[in-house]
Amino acid sequence: MVKTCPEGRPQAVLRGGREWTLGAEPVRWFERVSWWEAERRMPKGLSRVDVEVWQIQARLGQNRESSLTTMEIIRDGLGGGWRLRGAVADAA
Repeated sequence: MVKTCPEGRPQAVLRGGREWTLGAEPVRWFERVSWWEAERRMPKGLSRVDVEVWQIQARLGQNRESSLTTMEIIRDGLGGGWRLRGAVADAA
């Protein structure tokens, strides 16, 4: 689950029962959907060919001493939900 600000930018990620808060400005970009890798035809209702990806750096809770972890989250344009693509713990 991702908490967002009114503009839609991620502010926190709830993962494994814990809240990760952003420790740096998030970065956003768009990527092509590779629907052809799983389907022979573009699925009905899929009117977009790009997905919104955010790279965030977050720390566990409000602890400023906690190491930053880099996460990539993808917003589902159809349902509005979020999916975690990857997370890498940075060495402190």
